Amino acid sequence: MPQPYIRTALPDDDEELSALDRATWSYQHAVLPRPQPPYDPFFGERHVPEDTLVAEVDRRIVGYVRLGLAYKIASNAHVRQIQGLAVAEEARGRGVARALLRAAMEEARRRGARRIRLGVLGHNAPARRLYESEGFAVEGVLPGEFFLDGEYVDDVIMGRAL
Repeated sequence: MPQPYIRTALPDDDEELSALDRATWSYQHAVLPRPQPPYDPFFGERHVPEDTLVAEVDRRIVGYVRLGLAYKIASNAHVRQIQGLAVAEEARGRGVARALLRAAMEEARRRGARRIRLGVLGHNAPARRLYESEGFAVEGVLPGEFFLDGEYVDDVIMGRAL
C-alpha cells in the first residue's frame, strides 16, 4: 500500500466518511451504539470539514482524524483535542493512523496550540500503544466511565505538549 495522502476534508467527503465511520464501528473504541439508518451526516454543527483530516490512498479515503477545541473558552484556546480517529480495516497496520496523528499534531501547532489531548478506552491497547509511541502520556483515568457491551470500561485521558 502506498503512503497515504493527508488532506483537509471537504464537504463532499461526508458520505464516504460516514460509510467509513459505520464500517469501523466497534466497542473497542466507540462509546455510542452502532449507527442505525437513517444515518446522521458525518459533518454538522459539532464537526465541520475544516476540523477533519483525511488519509487517501488511490483517491479513496482510508482514515480520518477529527481535531477540535477541548473547551470553547478563551483560557483553554491553546489546547486541541483529538475527537475521533478511524482507519479502514484493510489499511490498518500500514502507518495510516500514525500519519493522521502526526498531521493532527502539526495542524494543532499551526492553529497555535501548545498542548493536545485525547480520550481512549482503557481496553483499546493498540491505540494506547500508538499514542504512547508518539509522546502522549496518561494524564488521568476515569474508572468505569462507560458501560459497553456488558462491561464497565475506563476512559483514559492522554496528552502531550506540542
